[in-house]
Amino acid sequence: MPLSTTILNDRVNVAADGAWTSDEAAALEPQIATLLASRSTRALSLDLHGLSEIDTFGACLLERLTLKWREAGRVEVSGLPPRFRGLMAEVERVETSPDAPVRRRVQFPVLEPLGRAIFAAFAYIATFMDMLGAVVTALLRVIANPRRMRFTSLVSQLDRVGLRAVPIVLLITLLIGGIIEQQGIFHFRKFGAESYAVDLVGILVLREIGVLLVAIMVAGRSGSAYTAELGSMKMREEIDALRTMGLDPAEVLILPRVLALVIALPILTFIGGVAALFGGGLVAWLYGGMSPTIFISRLHDAISVTHFEVGMYKAPFMALVIGIVSSVEGLAVKGSAESLGAQTTTSVVKSIFLVILLDGFFAIFFASMGM
Repeated sequence: MPLSTTILNDRVNVAADGAWTSDEAAALEPQIATLLASRSTRALSLDLHGLSEIDTFGACLLERLTLKWREAGRVEVSGLPPRFRGLMAEVERVETSPDAPVRRRVQFPVLEPLGRAIFAAFAYIATFMDMLGAVVTALLRVIANPRRMRFTSLVSQLDRVGLRAVPIVLLITLLIGGIIEQQGIFHFRKFGAESYAVDLVGILVLREIGVLLVAIMVAGRSGSAYTAELGSMKMREEIDALRTMGLDPAEVLILPRVLALVIALPILTFIGGVAALFGGGLVAWLYGGMSPTIFISRLHDAISVTHFEVGMYKAPFMALVIGIVSSVEGLAVKGSAESLGAQTTTSVVKSIFLVILLDGFFAIFFASMGM
């Protein structure tokens, strides 16, 4: 028998014999359970001289027996062979270490979504800055060694982002300029101030609406294309292949696209501004009865080079934001077509939001500068 028990007055004497291993579990566990069920306030004397073999299973059984018995009475252990003391000490340390306190999570159903949104915003800012840093690092490497620049890719992206976008930019800005002029004439006519519609269209187009409208069109047209392209490459593991070959995806794929946007958007802004002013002049002539000569003269008095400079200063920064956001979302694509569509949509939405937010910051900045 692995366990023999005798009761003498106020003491229960238990002797452990033989092998206490997992192979003897069928015989050991019922005896331990019976002994624990009959425990009382008597002292337990546990003699381990007869142990011939013990493993972790047997050590845990002995530790369970002593721990449970201590809840009711005193326990004395003797005769443990020296070769088993390390195992028993380790099991005793594990079994007696206090459990980590369970921290109750306080639920705030109203504040939890807000907290998650704040954490997500900070995480996205960190990702955005990481991508910006990678692009700046790649640009510095290219400046240090111009032969690393992929001019073929840059020219190709300029053609796609800039040249091919001219028709749609011309059409939309022409219409917007005409609409602003028409609404200005319609409302200012009530006060006999029709000529001030020229001031309205000139200042709005050159300072705010022109660059903002072009940036939004570029975000929807080119930013979404960048996200879809990079996302497809991510799905086909082409970006991982570039890293395996020792090439930096930020230098090979992202830098030419971002530079193309930074170069093309100011040019498109200039073209869009000219088209919007032309549309405004056309409406002023056909709808307001104002001759082109008078329109140009009034426009010359209403605007200055400062208004043009303000719009042009904004364009490169908006292009940089669109390029970084589209790259971040493209590299965030997982392995499914659903993820590609979701990240493309997210890219356009975030780009437009950040462009408008950036325009607001610039408006406050230039107003404080007196421009």
